[in-house]
Amino acid sequence: MNITELIIESISTLTLNKMRTGLASLGIVIGIGSVIALISLGQGTQQAIQAQIQSLGSNLLTVQPGAVREGGVQGQAGGRTTLTLDDAKAIQATSHISTIQKVSPEFSRRTQVTTGGSNTNTQVVGVTPVYADVHKVTVQEGSFITDQHVLSMTKVAVIGPQAAADLFGENTNPLGQSLRIGTQTLLVIGVTASKGGSGFMNQDDMIYVPLTTAQKQLFGVNYLSSIALEATNEQVMTQAQDEVGYFLLNRHKITDPTKADFSIMSQQDILNTASAMTGTFTALLSGIAAISLLVGGIGIMNIMLVTVTERTREIGLRKALGAKKHFIVQQFLIESIILTFTGGAIGIVFGILTSYVIANIINSLFIISFPSILLAFAVSAGIGIVFGWYPAKIASELQPIEALRFE
Repeated sequence: MNITELIIESISTLTLNKMRTGLASLGIVIGIGSVIALISLGQGTQQAIQAQIQSLGSNLLTVQPGAVREGGVQGQAGGRTTLTLDDAKAIQATSHISTIQKVSPEFSRRTQVTTGGSNTNTQVVGVTPVYADVHKVTVQEGSFITDQHVLSMTKVAVIGPQAAADLFGENTNPLGQSLRIGTQTLLVIGVTASKGGSGFMNQDDMIYVPLTTAQKQLFGVNYLSSIALEATNEQVMTQAQDEVGYFLLNRHKITDPTKADFSIMSQQDILNTASAMTGTFTALLSGIAAISLLVGGIGIMNIMLVTVTERTREIGLRKALGAKKHFIVQQFLIESIILTFTGGAIGIVFGILTSYVIANIINSLFIISFPSILLAFAVSAGIGIVFGWYPAKIASELQPIEALRFE
């Protein structure tokens, strides 16, 4: 019996009990589909985050209270209220820093924002006019925060298009309308152009207010949550981190760099951190999904063992008629591989469709990883061989006389 005849006979045997065959393949379908969908969604999320970070500019530094690591200065986790507006002004004014051209002091907090009939939980950012230049924010309608707004603590707001849609509805002009943050009512004076993106730090889902208004009237604080710095060019990023780092150490009267109460991160640092986090998360979820592949493989082995028991007399008859051990092994292995390949093919389609649907629901990028599809085929074949070999070996070692006597 050649390989073609074995394949035809295996397909015929599997189709005799369609329910059992379908249930045996189900674990493989779910496992392969889950792995492909999770890898696709993970890569889509990772690229979306990278695009958002890169859209802010490649020569941007961010100073934050507390510390991780900055160029040349190692810090430790510290208080979150150690940066002030005076720090930002000092960085702008000092002659000791030659690599920074723009300084944007910022205070941000996620809070509930309401209008007459709607509300949303979004990021409220206290800013100065330079924020728009440093973070590449463009106003589509109205105007941005001005120096006069900051000096007089004016109750005005510039909102992102997503926040505008959540608060005022689609296709509604929010200019001139009011919104409430806590007990304060603010007038909408501008709407920013869409930058795209999704998630917790969606730049279209932000509300910008004058820095002094945020600090004194909305949240009652006298510190900053960050200071954004624009370096003169990409080539001086490391030098800029060192200059700003040592300047702030001296200003905060800290002699030991390991005890710094701030951290400075470049866009590349943030990008690397975000990529590492999303990569780890994707790997974790893929590992969990891979467990279902193992479960599916065990299910197939159990089914094949049951099949061996049911077909004991048939195996005995084949061996009595001269069938060699390797033919019996080949037949059961082929049946197992057909099960896993069929399940793998359906799982690939299932995974692609699932990732497409979820990507559209959460407004994420839809990315198909072809290496993950190739891996799925390889895993399918591997599961078929590994979990089909033991039942095939059991079948091939049956004694013809005992097999024929089996009831």
